[in-house]
Amino acid sequence: MYKVAVMGDYDSIYGFATLGLDTFPVNDPSEAARILHQLADGKYGIIYITEALAAQLKHEISKYQEQISPAIIQIPGVSGNTGAGVTGVKKSVETAVGSDILFGE
Repeated sequence: MYKVAVMGDYDSIYGFATLGLDTFPVNDPSEAARILHQLADGKYGIIYITEALAAQLKHEISKYQEQISPAIIQIPGVSGNTGAGVTGVKKSVETAVGSDILFGE
């Protein structure tokens, strides 16, 4: 059975622990890249990552985009929503479905 992880700054992710998710508070990009690879190579099927941290790890995250598992999903942090998470999910849906389901393009 796969686990679910949440990565990002402490203030943005600490609440996810109450839901039973494994949290990994991290601010340093090199440490975050190391943790991301450990989680991806482990038993984690879904990795939520704050948009701010994901922006610093674009190259590392791209290594997993063509894989089925883990699903790396961006979430807003306490600093706000940049829209990157929604854009990423929208792009994945467009790839799977073949068109933009929101605007019918």
